[in-house]
Amino acid sequence: MKKSPGIWIALAAGCALAALLLLLFTWNRNRRAEVTCTGVKVEFADDHRFVSEAEIEEYLTKDYGTYIGKRLDSLDLSRIETMLAGKSAILRTEAFTTPDGLLNIRLYQREPVVRFQRGEEGFYADARGYLFPLSAGCSSPVPVVDGAVPISVPAGFKGEAPDEKEREWIRRVTVLAQKMARDPWKGFFSQVTVEPDGDLVLIPREGQERFILGGPDRLDAKFRRIQEYYTAIVPARGKDFYRTVDVKFEKQIVCRK
Repeated sequence: MKKSPGIWIALAAGCALAALLLLLFTWNRNRRAEVTCTGVKVEFADDHRFVSEAEIEEYLTKDYGTYIGKRLDSLDLSRIETMLAGKSAILRTEAFTTPDGLLNIRLYQREPVVRFQRGEEGFYADARGYLFPLSAGCSSPVPVVDGAVPISVPAGFKGEAPDEKEREWIRRVTVLAQKMARDPWKGFFSQVTVEPDGDLVLIPREGQERFILGGPDRLDAKFRRIQEYYTAIVPARGKDFYRTVDVKFEKQIVCRK
């Protein structure tokens, strides 16, 4: 079957485009071989600033080695991404070079849902229970858990807690923190304190009540009892009539002055 002139024209155009793309690819590869790295540009993919551009440059110098003055095509971008992903609050990175001689780093940071405070040191945890250190230059408005926090990892730790029981406790507390961050409880509680016996005590932003939650389990039922306290008991007794409200027992609300 004889092909129409339009088909031949389309084929010729396609071949010309492929040749042009190959030429551009070859030119770009040769260009990268000639251009040396003159610096690093850091781009944040979110609003957090748990790490700074200066810290990224320090990580590169210390753990990757010399990159300034090196040919762009000699930089091990995969190694740079892997190295930076193990730092601080960084979840993952994208590393790439541009013809202007810059090493570009795009950062994706972990999203904290709760902050654990042990005296002068503390950690954030994301929704998966992954711990990472606090940052001197940035804080996140997430629930704070202090007191007898049963986490034994050392200062500066990053990762999942090695102890299985601690991992499970952290996971449950992150679920609690996420519940506190959603309506109708968003912004209602200011703090969670862990008592020496392991009970969690929720402290509201307003009022003197202290809600004894017990362990971080059966949260839906416990929060229903807190809601019942405000809808049934407070109207009858008045605000701040009770000092502690214990909701850890099934089908019970134990109030004390």
